[in-house]
Amino acid sequence: MDVAHTLVAVATAPGHAGVGVVRISGPLAHTVAQGVLGRVPKPRQALFAAFADASGREIDRGVAIWFAAPASYTGEDTLELQAHGNPLILAALVRRCVELGAEPAGPGEFTQRAFLNGKLSLDQAEAVADLIAADSDAAVAAARRSLAGEFAATVDALADELLTVRALVEASLDFPEEGDIDWLQRLDLLPRLHVVQARLADALAAARRGMRLREGYRVVIVGRPNVGKSTLLNALAGEEVAITSPIAGTTRDALRAHLQIDGVPIEVTDTAGLRDTDDPVERIGIERARAALARADLALWLVDEREVAAEDSALMRELPAALPRLVVRSKADVAGGATAGTAGGGPSADSAGSSAAAGPLQANLAVSAVRGEGLPALRAAILRQLDWRTDASPIIARERHVAALEQAAGHLAAALDSVAAPDLLAEELRLAGDALGSVTGRVVADDLLGEIFGRFCIGK
Repeated sequence: MDVAHTLVAVATAPGHAGVGVVRISGPLAHTVAQGVLGRVPKPRQALFAAFADASGREIDRGVAIWFAAPASYTGEDTLELQAHGNPLILAALVRRCVELGAEPAGPGEFTQRAFLNGKLSLDQAEAVADLIAADSDAAVAAARRSLAGEFAATVDALADELLTVRALVEASLDFPEEGDIDWLQRLDLLPRLHVVQARLADALAAARRGMRLREGYRVVIVGRPNVGKSTLLNALAGEEVAITSPIAGTTRDALRAHLQIDGVPIEVTDTAGLRDTDDPVERIGIERARAALARADLALWLVDEREVAAEDSALMRELPAALPRLVVRSKADVAGGATAGTAGGGPSADSAGSSAAAGPLQANLAVSAVRGEGLPALRAAILRQLDWRTDASPIIARERHVAALEQAAGHLAAALDSVAAPDLLAEELRLAGDALGSVTGRVVADDLLGEIFGRFCIGK
């Protein structure tokens, strides 16, 4: 990327609005200010002025703000022109800036400049896009924490500790005899590495939660036909997403609703009832149900305890072994049922029925989707089963962050297995540190930058 170029782009969303912003950043920002405003505003002071074209004719009137380097978003001289939010006006301002030497910015180029100029770490730059795209309260809060540098500080601290230990190992390579690890004990390196390993495990768990928070958790409602799956989906969504009917097999496809539970984004999928059938269309729906389960973070298994069948247990054993599941008794409003929110004799909601026992299943909790009874308890149980920690301050994370932390954890484990071979130990520590460095941008390839910033919107 050529940082000698001056960038210009509309920084606000497309369409008509009360205000639209044109951003200019780079060495010619001073020239653009002179050409459009007739002067360079005082730094960080709003200036109401006319925006002129090449002939001096007024394009619009608005507010101009000058950010002198390095105290700007990009670290460069930056001018922001706040005009009326008419696309024709904003396009005219961009054309005038191009006439004065600026070049149209591509996706994410302003934020990429901020990274290259040391204003943001790489994960902070990604958090900018995540904050813009966040569609839940929890995701917004998590993206803010990442943008503030909380995630970067955690990862950098781990990388720094590994670098310190590696330096001690490499400095000691010529001293210990082969197979002698007393030197490691004298330097107290193994306890330090075990502490890093524990902290890395915590960071990885937080990143996995942050990735799910960014992408949304996937919960799939499953069970035999006509146990109330579609009614429950409608109750959780607060609208009629799925057609409900007393006729078994009404649902033939996977129906999805996006909702939030305590600010956490969750995609809930209603599926066709699981059973043996000769109906070719219903069989397709059942296969789609199984495909949804393969991608799910949690299965809500609905049972109607008035018609408990051994096939419930048999069907549950077909779930992916590692998939958490929560057994829910439906239709708790029916006479003779247990009180909604609980299930007599069944395990607690926290246990989640993690394995299918032989014989009829007992529900973790009971709900009446028709009356809304038991739904608050169900929502709380869903969050617990998803390992969502309300006592923690989540950060936003991406798949690449999780992969890098997993790679670092693998190299650290290999390092601990190589204490009898200092040269291998040092190399594994180096690889672990490089993996951590790729999260924040200490170690980064040019093609990775293109992949990351190419997904940004233009103007950011």
